[in-house]
Amino acid sequence: MAIQERLAGLLAQAAPATVAVVHSDTAWTWGQLSTLSQKLNGILNAVALGAGARVGVVLENRPQFAAVATSLLSTDRCLTTLSPLQPPERLCADIDASALPVVVASATTLALPGVRDAIVRHGRIIVLGWDGTCAMEPVEPILATDRPTAPGVAIEMLTSGTTGKPKRVQLTYGQLATSIGSARMPGKVDGNGKIVLGTGATIVSTPMVHIGGLWGVITSIYAGRRTVLLDRFTVPEWVDAVDTHKPRAAGLVPAAMQMLIDADVPPHRLASLQVVTSGTAPCPPALADTMLERYGIRVLMTYGATEFSGAVAGWTKADHVQWWPAKQGAAGRAFPGVSLRVVTDQGAELPVGSSGILEIRTAQAANGGREWVRTSDLARIDHDGFLWIEGRADDAIIRGGFKVHPAVVKAALERHPAVREAAVVGVPHERLGSVPIAAVIPRADVDRPTSDVLITACRETLTPYEVPTRITILDEFPRTAAMKVDRVRLLEVLGAPPQPVAG
Repeated sequence: MAIQERLAGLLAQAAPATVAVVHSDTAWTWGQLSTLSQKLNGILNAVALGAGARVGVVLENRPQFAAVATSLLSTDRCLTTLSPLQPPERLCADIDASALPVVVASATTLALPGVRDAIVRHGRIIVLGWDGTCAMEPVEPILATDRPTAPGVAIEMLTSGTTGKPKRVQLTYGQLATSIGSARMPGKVDGNGKIVLGTGATIVSTPMVHIGGLWGVITSIYAGRRTVLLDRFTVPEWVDAVDTHKPRAAGLVPAAMQMLIDADVPPHRLASLQVVTSGTAPCPPALADTMLERYGIRVLMTYGATEFSGAVAGWTKADHVQWWPAKQGAAGRAFPGVSLRVVTDQGAELPVGSSGILEIRTAQAANGGREWVRTSDLARIDHDGFLWIEGRADDAIIRGGFKVHPAVVKAALERHPAVREAAVVGVPHERLGSVPIAAVIPRADVDRPTSDVLITACRETLTPYEVPTRITILDEFPRTAAMKVDRVRLLEVLGAPPQPVAG
């Protein structure tokens, strides 16, 4: 069954009084999801935005936005995600660059500086209310019917990418279908062809504007399970959700697992969990061992990227039982339908066990699996097919599962009038994996800035996870013969160890 058909069937057939999505003290039924979906579909059809139309959504972790995402994907439209987590200036720039004919947003988002103006420069606004209301504002310009469309594209998602400037990745309906098939998501129907709701619950604590959060919501709704949305991960809220809804599986980044352990959560409150899947950042084997010893929970690492609409390799529970003692630290094995290989810089395939650049071939890629896709990761694959990620070919810093690009932080620092030049590097962090720190050379013609002043300035223009944990004022940077900043020597100057290499 196609994903569009399955989602449309759920909205039309699912028991209307059954709870579908939970957020805080609010519970939305399948009937409420269906009603909001019908409202949105009617509004879009009225302005000739049918199949293939690009619809921007400033996604928040609320039931209303889960309904909007389901509605768009059930009607062959293209969901273009916009992040409310970024500062208003960057959100406005993203809206302008996307040039969308319509954007769905909450009143809270629309009240941010410049957002409303950025939207109406290109299209119209649909205001989404917390009570389930959905209405298009009567704002010019009148929509043209020749707006660019994206036939076959399910999601346009802004990703950090692998080399600096963020980019939009298009995920097709075919890619989503392949990913759902690889994940063996249940899509049950009874003997009469009527859709059957799944059992259990999925807890989503990752923002829906990230592939992990959106994938969690879509697959949970696809399976007909109850979806529990958290605004963000906190130990008390997440543990309460597990204790209340009793899921057998959940997803957590390593930083969140460490927070659970540090909080000394009683094992009985997590008793329903058998496995935790972990992606976005390498999970230290010692952390996985502690989760197993303390809670009896097996940590199943996964490896993937936005470009592949999710994970392409990972551990299964059966593999973990058989192989974990011998393969600790591996990212798992290729999922069905996925091929992995390691190559040189020139693209020559390397023998089993050799280290090189990871390439992937899968129908989850935009090219449908016709060609190998090169990643930015250094890896090796052993004789049993286990994948080991050994580092990154780019300079992205993975902070608690989020990518921080040094160039973005550097540019923010250099916009400060007292900064002549900035450099940003990643350093190991026990809980978050890596964090950014920075050094700056001040301008000679102004008062010397303090670290606190610069960190405050960063908070005004960067997302919280991009803000450096430490800023050091230097008179000069160590440099290479080509006059580039020598990052290895800079780490020595700053008294910080380099980022670790897994393996």
